[in-house]
Amino acid sequence: MNFEEHAAKPLLAAAGIKIPASVLVRDGEAAVEAARKLGACIVKAQVPTGKRGKAGGIKPADTPAEAKTRAAAILGMEIDGHVVEKVLIEEKSDIKREYYAAVLNDPSSKAPVVLFSTEGGMDVEEIAAKTPEKLRRAAVDVRRGFSREEALALLDGLDLSGIEEVVSDTLEKLYRAYAAGDAELLEINPLAVTESREVVALDCKFVLDDSAIKRREELAGQGTPEKLTGLEARGEEAGIKYIELDGDVCVLANGAGLTMTTMDVVRHHGGAPANFCEIGGEAYTKAATALDIVLSKPGIKSLVVNFCGAFARCDVMMDGFLTAWESLQPEIPVFFSIAGTGDEEAIKMLKERLSMEPLPDMDMACEAAVRSARES
Repeated sequence: MNFEEHAAKPLLAAAGIKIPASVLVRDGEAAVEAARKLGACIVKAQVPTGKRGKAGGIKPADTPAEAKTRAAAILGMEIDGHVVEKVLIEEKSDIKREYYAAVLNDPSSKAPVVLFSTEGGMDVEEIAAKTPEKLRRAAVDVRRGFSREEALALLDGLDLSGIEEVVSDTLEKLYRAYAAGDAELLEINPLAVTESREVVALDCKFVLDDSAIKRREELAGQGTPEKLTGLEARGEEAGIKYIELDGDVCVLANGAGLTMTTMDVVRHHGGAPANFCEIGGEAYTKAATALDIVLSKPGIKSLVVNFCGAFARCDVMMDGFLTAWESLQPEIPVFFSIAGTGDEEAIKMLKERLSMEPLPDMDMACEAAVRSARES
């Protein structure tokens, strides 16, 4: 779950990281009152996406009247598919230097990694591409956390004009906020140094780990739920995890891990998955809805069904699927992989009710689905 800047910055403040004074407003008159209180300010669109400045969603204002004009121009804008409904009026900072700092989940090391660069204000992708030597990384052992000594080691050799201790303290606090917030990503860009040598977080991006939403309901209530497509909304209403993708090979499997593996095999054979959709033991009761959602995506060309009997029996899942298929009567080419508990009974059902046989394994089923999509 993504958080807008105004909802993310309090996590930094709670950890002891300085943030500018600000007021969240929804109209021009409120922007005037906020600017009168704060003085010269920055008017910032509040949407759960990056590159707001490049889109014209961040503008300076020196007077209350100018703040009203800026707010009126930004409110209603569309930035990366999000309509701006509120803006943050933030006091202007006297910036001397800008840094980049973040903590994120790193799949390669299977651990959090702390990032720091002296090239603040740029996207991390730009920093990595243009000046990779200036992007410092430190993997974190979650059992020990991230210490001041490790932060100082990360900064070693960089020209920080004597404020290494303050920056290292900020990095240490940033990691604590990341861990306390069940974050996937906690980013400060830019982390500014002012003329008075204060270190201030001028922006913040926070992504909450979706698996933590249920135990962090109060925090999640401040976030911005991911924007769903029409089919994804149907899946959510039905209690089915469906994610719409750009490909043309539909995927239906039991278990999230098996579904993602099936998608990977489709890609391995040069295909593009049209969706993520797993139904597992609920196939018996939710197969008709799941199948209808999967097959409703425009442009699909084939379907691979991958059932592995473990916690759910293959025959139970197959019975639910076949009942759905017989009800919907789709004409799309379909390819099956069936293995595990109840597989013999499931294969017998498939032969009797659809006059079909499964492929010998998942690899062959995915390859056949990709080939069929190409040929069509």
